[in-house]
Amino acid sequence: MSWTSPPRETKRRLDYELISELVPHYSRILDLGCGDGQLLADLMNNKNCEVRGIEIDQAHVRNCIQRGLPVYHGDMLEGMQHYRDGSFDLVILSQTLQQASDPVRVIHAMLRVGQRAIISFPNFGWWHTRLQLLLTGRMPRHRLLPYEWYNTPNVHLCTVRDFRALCRQEGLEVLHEIFVAPPARRVGPFLANWRAGLAIFELRNRS
Repeated sequence: MSWTSPPRETKRRLDYELISELVPHYSRILDLGCGDGQLLADLMNNKNCEVRGIEIDQAHVRNCIQRGLPVYHGDMLEGMQHYRDGSFDLVILSQTLQQASDPVRVIHAMLRVGQRAIISFPNFGWWHTRLQLLLTGRMPRHRLLPYEWYNTPNVHLCTVRDFRALCRQEGLEVLHEIFVAPPARRVGPFLANWRAGLAIFELRNRS
């Protein structure tokens, strides 16, 4: 008889904690690129949320299943096509938007199946990123951008200012903005495009 051990607990990510603060109890949640399911498990166990995930990595899908989480194995745009309009209270996309081939399409799909969207992304305008590029003349590499230029999955990097401009262009209402200075310090909105390594936005369509 074979037995598969449950996924090993990983260190809780600060962005998960901050995203959780934005999620009301008993919400219907869809997490895109849900990874090993840590955030969904937290929301299910601590906030009694009804959760679903979409994940393309097969190993992560297995971890989600071991946690008892319902997860769709595949591309997030493909997976969202299976849901009716307004199926969820919140759709979450954590540090994955920059890897999407069509970020604008992803955001609008999120706000079709969900009433609100929570999106986090590394801020390419962070001072540390700018300084690396200025001093070395090479593509920045650090804890938020850990890849080399030739093997990175990040195809659409943006700054806080870029994302705010996109929201205005697409007619999206920004409900909340949260900014983090690595490794784990929350900062205010003042000079966020310079100070924040990670940004979290909560959005909805303008009524």
